[in-house]
Amino acid sequence: MQSFIRHRRLRASENIRRMVREHHIRAEDLIYPIFVVEGQGIKAEVPSMPGVYHFSLDRLNEEVEEVVELGIRSVILFGVPAEKDECGSQADHEHGIVQKAIRQVKEKFPSLYVIADTCLCQYTSHGHCGVVENGEVLNDPSLERLVATAVSQARAGADMIAPSNMMDGFVHAIRRGLDEAGYAHVPILSYAVKYASAFYGPFRDAAHSTPQFGDRRTYQMDPANAREAMREAASDVAEGADMLMVKPGLAYLDVIHRVKERFDLPVVAYNVSGEYSMVKAAAQNGWIDEEKVVMEILVGFKRAGADLILTYHAKDVARWLKGGDH
Repeated sequence: MQSFIRHRRLRASENIRRMVREHHIRAEDLIYPIFVVEGQGIKAEVPSMPGVYHFSLDRLNEEVEEVVELGIRSVILFGVPAEKDECGSQADHEHGIVQKAIRQVKEKFPSLYVIADTCLCQYTSHGHCGVVENGEVLNDPSLERLVATAVSQARAGADMIAPSNMMDGFVHAIRRGLDEAGYAHVPILSYAVKYASAFYGPFRDAAHSTPQFGDRRTYQMDPANAREAMREAASDVAEGADMLMVKPGLAYLDVIHRVKERFDLPVVAYNVSGEYSMVKAAAQNGWIDEEKVVMEILVGFKRAGADLILTYHAKDVARWLKGGDH
């Protein structure tokens, strides 16, 4: 009589493994970040992010065309202005870099879903995500600037607003501002759980957004805290968020799982710049199989509960998906 269970029966061939596979990565699961800069003829690789580029508006369509051809259905646009000031005045300017990029992309690629990152750090001379007075990041005055930015992005044609600043009450303020401006139909993807992480270094290189003093620990979360993440997410749900993001993703799979289990909203994992750059560096040194490692990481996000994944790997993943089954 058999005295043990033979689990290997369902692993015996590639066909049966595919039949019983629990989680899959699809191109439509991916959101691809794009950095847009002022100037002409610019396609400049970010030094700390191999394969990621700054694009001027006259080169932007080249990148977006490739994204569309690969079957990726959504992008998030980050603007890097030529001029910065204390209040981040370019963030909500009608002719700001991200507003111009949104209008251009939606005109040329109307079916592509365009998300606008809504923050001030790329636009302020001090590099913080809000209004600063006497060395302190002020919460409520920052909300006014964030609402103005969100409304200007919606007016430019953004399909979704993604506020990433972690000010208290930011979802409530932006939801009310969008509704009052006639954009009640525009959803909010809240960076609901955003940690003060060491994984953001390459992004700050790309966005030119390194704080010029102090750090962001008074508004971004302590990496040691998980219960606090539930409080942050619950606030954003109550204030009208349509989707919830956990950032970073890789070191916070437990948080992604807890958010998904507790809240009945789509959950987005942000596979951040440091996670991306570590994989790229190891692959370039021949230490890992890049495709296998990336796909394993992304499946991990899905297994934890992520519905969507914001990742700089998106174009590579879409190419790999065209070549095989994952």
